[in-house]
Amino acid sequence: MENLTRRLDDIAESIRASFREKDAAREKALPGCREAIRHCSESIRAIHRQEFDNAHDSLKKAKLLIDEAEITIDACEELSNTAFFRDAQKEYAEGSITLAIITGTEIPTPEDLKIDSAAYLNGMGEVTGELRRYLLDGLRRGDMSRAEGLLSVMDAIYEVLVTMDFPDAITGNLRRTTDMVRGILEKTRSDLTLSLQQKRLEEKLGAFQDSIGKNNTGG
Repeated sequence: MENLTRRLDDIAESIRASFREKDAAREKALPGCREAIRHCSESIRAIHRQEFDNAHDSLKKAKLLIDEAEITIDACEELSNTAFFRDAQKEYAEGSITLAIITGTEIPTPEDLKIDSAAYLNGMGEVTGELRRYLLDGLRRGDMSRAEGLLSVMDAIYEVLVTMDFPDAITGNLRRTTDMVRGILEKTRSDLTLSLQQKRLEEKLGAFQDSIGKNNTGG
C-alpha cells in the first residue's frame, strides 16, 4: 500500500509540473495576444480615418507580439488552439485584409501572414463588417465612387466562406461567421440599392427642374 501511495504521489507531482509549465506559458503569451488585439483595433480605426501608414505600423506591432506568443505556445502543444491566440491571429487577419482591400493592394494569404487558416477565414469574414462601415461612411458623404466595388468584394468574400463545408472543429466555427457575413451583405445591398434609387430620383428631379427653368426663360 505504501508503494502504491508513493507511486500515485509521483504521478501527481509529474502532472502538476506539466500543468505548471503550461500555465506559465499561458500567462506569458496571454498579455501579448491581448496587446496584439489592441494594436489590430487601432489599425482598423486608422484605416477608417484613412491614416494608412499608421494602420500598417499598428499591424507590424501586432505581428511581432503574435510571433512572440507563438514561440511561447509552441513549447506547449496543447495551447496552440487556445481561443486568445486564435483571436489575436483572427484580428490580425482582419486588419491586414481590410487594409489591402481599402488601399487596393494584393490581399495577403495565410502563408503571407503566417497564421492559421481557420483564424484567417474568420478574420476575412469580419472584414465585411469593416467594408460595410467604410461603404456607409462614403454614402453619408455623398461619395458613391467605391460603393459598388466594395459590395462586390463583400460578395466575393461570402462566396469563398460558403464553400468551406468542413466541421466547425476544423474551421473554428466558420459557419457562424458565414451566417453573420450573409446578414451584413443583405443589409448592405439593401442600403446601397436605396441610395442609388434616391440618387437617380434626385438626378431626374434636377433635370426636370432645369427643363422647367429653361422653358420659363424661353431657352
